[in-house]
Amino acid sequence: NVTGRLLVGLRWWNQIDEDGKSHWVFEAKRVPTIAASTEAEARIFWLGLIICPVIWTVFFFSTLFSLKLKWLALVIAGISLQTANLYGYIHCKLGGQKSISKITSRFFVTADVAKSKY
Repeated sequence: NVTGRLLVGLRWWNQIDEDGKSHWVFEAKRVPTIAASTEAEARIFWLGLIICPVIWTVFFFSTLFSLKLKWLALVIAGISLQTANLYGYIHCKLGGQKSISKITSRFFVTADVAKSKY
């Protein structure tokens, strides 16, 4: 999640409210212009994010066809975790509702208000 936040301005996490309900939060930082080096880094990020589930799928078929079934649980876990990570970042990219800058500015405003009370 740190690489996604730094390279492409996306992050996502699970938050549990006071009622005990689980909420997924997807954020996308809005950047008006992207430098050439940042664009190259973003392409590397997305390429790595897409390639990893493909590699785990190759591992799945190789363990299945070579009958090394003891490794199958690990490969299935790898596929599911990488696919969930890919889904989270795609959801951030396409439908991130909140902006990271809004949340950080709200955090600093509340911190300044708390300091001024003392």
